[in-house]
Amino acid sequence: MPPVMALPAGARSFEELFARRPAILAPMEDVSDDVYRALCRTVGAELCVTEFVNVEGLLRGCRKARHKITLLPSDRPTAIQIYGADPERLAEAATVAERAEPAYIDINCGCWVPKIARRGAGAGWLRDPDAMVAMAKMVVERVSLPVTVKTRIGYGPESHMPIVELARRLEDAGVRALTVHCRTAKMGHSGAADWSWAGRARAVVSMPVVVNGDVNSAADAARALAETGCSGVMVGRRAIDHPWIFREIRALLDHGVELPEPTVEERLDLCRALLRARVDERGETRGVTCSRRHLGGFIKGLAGASALRRELFDCPTLAGCLEILDRAALRIAA
Repeated sequence: MPPVMALPAGARSFEELFARRPAILAPMEDVSDDVYRALCRTVGAELCVTEFVNVEGLLRGCRKARHKITLLPSDRPTAIQIYGADPERLAEAATVAERAEPAYIDINCGCWVPKIARRGAGAGWLRDPDAMVAMAKMVVERVSLPVTVKTRIGYGPESHMPIVELARRLEDAGVRALTVHCRTAKMGHSGAADWSWAGRARAVVSMPVVVNGDVNSAADAARALAETGCSGVMVGRRAIDHPWIFREIRALLDHGVELPEPTVEERLDLCRALLRARVDERGETRGVTCSRRHLGGFIKGLAGASALRRELFDCPTLAGCLEILDRAALRIAA
């Protein structure tokens, strides 16, 4: 087994990160940025992963890539995820990311989007498992932080699933944990995730394995962990609309309690918090616009939600959106 590497001063040990079977905020482009990570932490997210960081942009000093790896003291524990097609560039980028003192470095070997995978990055690595293992070993040897991999069960077709043998080989290469999105790359987001593959991978390694795919509720998380024996669950698309899933998962796992749906006040307060934070970071026009993908989910289930959604989506200003939310609060309370 590889030696235990040091984490930044004051951080939890790598093993402690997985001791409570965490519900982890998945890396999602234009979603899991610093603002949204902070928001998810207020409703129970314990461990987060950054957006995908392109290694070429990072090594060129691209402002956007540099911003993605900037972690505030309050933004911990957070892992930095990098992606690219060139092993040497990935290893070099990992050394840059390491200076930001993340909880660990995660390598994206699971992004199925054709423009990424066709270039050999993301899930493109699954077309050549030997190269993928050699790349991971190179990254591991270049940094002192733990290195993890997020991948899919195979590239496709479904008859060829290399994940079990790949898990063994990645652990032998020094990878410290594996997140398995339980679909093939060719499936994208279609079809049902087959969690059993994460369980099969977990059975052949001693490192933590995290199950990912179709974890849409606390009950899903509990069932995925029970069926696979994995060390944690990763939540992606459901966290976009319903970040309260993190506290719901913790309550069910730790206390066997099914929490009620968030209240009207909680939903509207989270809308306000997101809008203000996004505008502070990105300016009014862009901040309001990029908040819309979340607002519809936050207010789902409220009386008059469809009309409220239309109003918010038509409003270009922070003050206007806040006024709409205040009127909605009064109307619903009446």
